[in-house]
Amino acid sequence: MKDAERFGVSDIAAMLLLAVTMVAPSAWAQTSSQASTYASIAAYAQNGAETQSGAAAQTFREVVDETGRTVRIPQAVMRIVSLAPSLTETIYALGLQDRLVGDTDYCNYPPEAQKKQKVGGAINPSLEEIAHLRPDLVLVTKHLNTLDTVHSLDALGIPSYATDPRNVDEILASAKRLGDVLGAPEAGAALAEDLQHRLDVLRQKIGALPPRRVLFVVWTDPLISVGKDTFIADALRRAGAVSIIDSKQDWPQVNLEEVAHLQPEVLVFAESHSETTLQHFEVLATRPAWRILNAVRDRNFAVISEAVNRPAPRIVTAIEELAEKLHPEAFVEKPASDKVRADTVADAKRLCAR
Repeated sequence: MKDAERFGVSDIAAMLLLAVTMVAPSAWAQTSSQASTYASIAAYAQNGAETQSGAAAQTFREVVDETGRTVRIPQAVMRIVSLAPSLTETIYALGLQDRLVGDTDYCNYPPEAQKKQKVGGAINPSLEEIAHLRPDLVLVTKHLNTLDTVHSLDALGIPSYATDPRNVDEILASAKRLGDVLGAPEAGAALAEDLQHRLDVLRQKIGALPPRRVLFVVWTDPLISVGKDTFIADALRRAGAVSIIDSKQDWPQVNLEEVAHLQPEVLVFAESHSETTLQHFEVLATRPAWRILNAVRDRNFAVISEAVNRPAPRIVTAIEELAEKLHPEAFVEKPASDKVRADTVADAKRLCAR
């Protein structure tokens, strides 16, 4: 777990652990019951039921989540528990943080999220704590949470809505859809529109430039990168990069000799504290196995925000950051004199055309 701390990849660490603990890729649809845990939280569930029975009758609606499940939720969702850092970030981006009554131990952005009531980890949250918070809705995501958790919540009468974005477009669409589900459609639409505009502006800047060949480093020992179908690989492409790893596995373990044969131009690291990554890179540069890479010998590496590891709105910021590091020439402002000269030439051409 040391690399997870260095590179700010606790989310990826959880995803890797989930991939190992899952019996099969279809495990989201095939899981065992956790009925043995219900007795310890029956009192909390009963208290929640009594509270609701004493209140005015709620109205409900049905929504279909991103895994195809039909979920019955209150018409007004006022108490939310988030079981993934990406979902917590999205709630804040939508401006609905006042409705967030609980999140996980790993929900650390924005910093205010750390002050929320914690319900444990993403893979094994405390059902007792969740029930105690009496949420109207629990938000989960397929890439990080388990269906065991969803079934357990169902048995307690607590509805859950699952997201499943697999690329950047789907991240934007998921944020917009979440705004609809939570009763803030205008906020969801505005957020998605702003993010799309920023991506469009970026594409105009770097779209004509040849992509840089990169290796995205998740772990160094063993060396783990990202597969071509992950949202991170899509983020790299949006930033004007292409991963040298052409694997259908989400988190492939890679041989350094294979990387040496492919010789990436740049190594890309995700990190919340760039100074720490710089120190670690210096250590890598002393290892003979890594010095066979030209990018290591030439110190061609880029450190970007750990936001690239989360399928949340902030990934657009990480894409912009990486694009500027890989293609700095596209972000150089033209001198004012050049702009005036260009305008003058354009005016002259228009006059000649008359």
